[in-house]
Amino acid sequence: MRHSLGLRRVFVIPLALAACLAATGTGSAAPPGGDRNDEQSAEQTRIDFAQRYRALQHGGIVRAANSAITCRRAVDRTAESCARTRGGRPGANEDFDMFYVDVDDDPNTYNSSTGEVRLPPHSRVSYARLYWGGNLRVGEQKPPKDNGRVLIAEPGGNYKPVIADTPVGHRVTDGADAFQASADVTRLVRSAGGGNYTVAQVNVAKGHSKAGAWGGWTLVVAYENAAEPLRALAVHDGFDALDGPGHRHAVRLRGVPGGTEGTVGVVAYDGDRGRRGDTVAASAGHTRPVPLTDAANPADDALNSTIGEPGAPARRNPAYPNTLGYDSDVFPLPQGPGPRAGDRPARHGDLTVHLASQDPAWVGVVFAAVAAKR
Repeated sequence: MRHSLGLRRVFVIPLALAACLAATGTGSAAPPGGDRNDEQSAEQTRIDFAQRYRALQHGGIVRAANSAITCRRAVDRTAESCARTRGGRPGANEDFDMFYVDVDDDPNTYNSSTGEVRLPPHSRVSYARLYWGGNLRVGEQKPPKDNGRVLIAEPGGNYKPVIADTPVGHRVTDGADAFQASADVTRLVRSAGGGNYTVAQVNVAKGHSKAGAWGGWTLVVAYENAAEPLRALAVHDGFDALDGPGHRHAVRLRGVPGGTEGTVGVVAYDGDRGRRGDTVAASAGHTRPVPLTDAANPADDALNSTIGEPGAPARRNPAYPNTLGYDSDVFPLPQGPGPRAGDRPARHGDLTVHLASQDPAWVGVVFAAVAAKR
């Protein structure tokens, strides 16, 4: 049972405690509220993607993630049942009455879920950042003043307040009131290590609307480990809408080589399972993008409400296969982003991740851990 310090919808954030959750990793990390944005307002409708962290070290990146809301009952008579949909069948959040996920048995929290940070033995955390976001307007309208506040509990610990340390992305469009916030939690994760983390009070709305209810959180953790290969690690974040057909978004990960073994992670919002046309791809230099895909993410439905990664999945509670609008996926990077016949030569150290969606969606995080070329 997590103890929330008596916090429900009002957060009392001691500045000293909030500051203790911020730290810089051993690589290069952007300072909180630093030079990523010229306008340092509390919220911005769009935030350009920029490097948050970069390192060249023996180690990698892992992440824990989960959704904050799920279906309660079907509203559309043609939709699958709630149980079958969250069990993995195709379905969109707009077809359901949606309600909070709450696993902590704490009466002072209205949503909570857990995810596992699975670190290899003898690893040292070099950087950790918590991302959270969702839709504020569904059957209810949640106040945006709580966008930049959540609770986190480390394995075996009690809830601690976390506040966003950079401007919050917040945009009202297409019937949705979407946001993403984040904070550096390196010291907490470095001290606690691997295991199950619980995140509560993500500011998402319940109910039913055409835009649908969706939201969740992802904890991205970079680590050092002498037993692992030398890798280029990068975390980029921002906040941008994928506004349907014809709109593409590209994130260039400078200093990360393409055409070599590795993984690419993406955090996105409001991708619907079963609606074709959502793609995630990678290219190196001037080569043509190669789709990123695996058993859980078809090449033409990559933003399909999944939390997946190569190999055995990390533990989480609940572990619904269909998160109904929250994607936090780690894709294996194929050798394909290298040059093909007719391509111009690839420029070393320039991996680009391309995203596109047929329906309105949002992208918030792109990260990669790729074998270094030496």
